[in-house]
Amino acid sequence: MDLSNLKPAKGSIKTRKRIGRGQGSTRGGTSTRGHNGQKSRSGYSRKAGFEGGQMPLYRRVPKFGFKNINRKEYQGINIDIIQALADKGISSIDQQVLIEYNLAGKNDLIKILGRGELKAKVEIKAHAFTATALKAIEAAGGVATKL
Repeated sequence: MDLSNLKPAKGSIKTRKRIGRGQGSTRGGTSTRGHNGQKSRSGYSRKAGFEGGQMPLYRRVPKFGFKNINRKEYQGINIDIIQALADKGISSIDQQVLIEYNLAGKNDLIKILGRGELKAKVEIKAHAFTATALKAIEAAGGVATKL
């Protein structure tokens, strides 16, 4: 074997379909586009959602609701999760600690929620607290600081 008789593997190279080269090529005439109609012409494009003249789905379905542009999306952290962190020996919880334990992202606003029971005295810094969470933190002797 040498460079003069190298060939690609069988079936690895396909010849492209040559369209519109006369009747003898078996792909002349309509050039694989079927017969007359919009899709057989060059430059054809269809609007997204077009259903052949039928009322499209996005117009058949009624509109409802709205998006509040002023909405603040908070990442909720419950008291039972804070208790689990306190059991690990963490007494001061802020955004960095929550990011470290994959409980929040660096751009998240954090809200402490009231599910669970807090026994440890913990200092917590967050963007928002629910009333039950504040009550639980202060009952355990902890400090809740709003950022």
